[in-house]
Amino acid sequence: MRLHRLAAFASGPGLALLAGALLAWGSAAAETLLAGPKGEPLSLQAAVARARDGDTVDLLPGDYRGQTLLVAQRRLTLRGVGQRPVVHGDGQRSTARALWTVRGGQVRVQNIEFRGARSQEAAGAGLRQEGGDLTVVDCVFSDNEHGILATNDAAAQLTIERSLFSAAPRVEGGLPHLLNVGRIGRLVVRGSRFEDGFEGHMIKSRARESRIEYNLLNDGPGGASSYEIELPAGGQAVVLGNVIAQGPGSQNRVLVAYGSEGQAAWPENSLHLAHNTLVNGLWTPAWFLRVWSDRLPEGTDVVAVNNLLVGPGIFWLGAPGHFLGNRPATLGMLADAATMAFELPPDGFWRGRASDPRQVRGPGGALDLSPQAEFTLPLGTQPLAPGRSSWTPGAFQR
Repeated sequence: MRLHRLAAFASGPGLALLAGALLAWGSAAAETLLAGPKGEPLSLQAAVARARDGDTVDLLPGDYRGQTLLVAQRRLTLRGVGQRPVVHGDGQRSTARALWTVRGGQVRVQNIEFRGARSQEAAGAGLRQEGGDLTVVDCVFSDNEHGILATNDAAAQLTIERSLFSAAPRVEGGLPHLLNVGRIGRLVVRGSRFEDGFEGHMIKSRARESRIEYNLLNDGPGGASSYEIELPAGGQAVVLGNVIAQGPGSQNRVLVAYGSEGQAAWPENSLHLAHNTLVNGLWTPAWFLRVWSDRLPEGTDVVAVNNLLVGPGIFWLGAPGHFLGNRPATLGMLADAATMAFELPPDGFWRGRASDPRQVRGPGGALDLSPQAEFTLPLGTQPLAPGRSSWTPGAFQR
């Protein structure tokens, strides 16, 4: 009789109530474990080993040395509390490929700094992703051979928000990338900063879908990056609302590169480049955008709308496609590029003189490429007010 009543309960409206109760119980059962740099109350490794799926490991402030970490097939949050904890590699060659490795699972890493990662293969990463769903928020990656390295896994996803990538090691021929993403399913980078690269790229992504939105990529006067953004394997890419500024020491005069490898890894390929401020600070021309259309599948969409092109360079000639509302400018037309005020001043000539990005007619049909936010210093985004009737080229509507 009791079994009959339970079956009736679970087969009717009671099923939703039962599922909700189980979810609430699972949430209440989640624990927070505390780790310290000196192993008190727990070492980082012990806290992660003890944690169950759904738990959070909080890291106390301080310097974590000699504590490489592997998180495998887990659902965890690893979070710095208070002043951001620093995980050190100290620039020493190691047999480990990364300071921390995430292998599968669903992991969130928040408010942690990764510094000085080196490996014997000269490809040491602050954080290495081997599959799974990884979210990185409010983190710093400095002086690593790769800030984050994501290996090939078509089902993997990587989301990065409000994080800083900087200070690539000055090793000739090392090709360190601030962010190096393999053939994963989806990459999202939002509200983050990239600066002071060396020989490698600021962002390199072979993901099936790459969304790079509302970021500041500014190599600075001492930087020597190659490409600011390289998307060598094609895929579906949206580059929206970014400042992309190449420094005088650049190793390659291309800011945004798409399809250079000559063999697209994905069946669907498109590049939508909208409302970016592309800056070449030198008097010699740069390639603001270069697309290897002869190496990409026939029918690949390239749409560029309302970008602000600062300094001399090639844009339309470097990428056959659909172009609308893109405007040339000089450094002197910006508010103050030297202090990273890359917006047009209130009385700027191009203010309000962009095309409507909400109904763009591209080769693949109508597109909405309107920005919904803009980058704000030092990190993060701020939403744009709704109901806009006019648009300004570049990354800022302010």
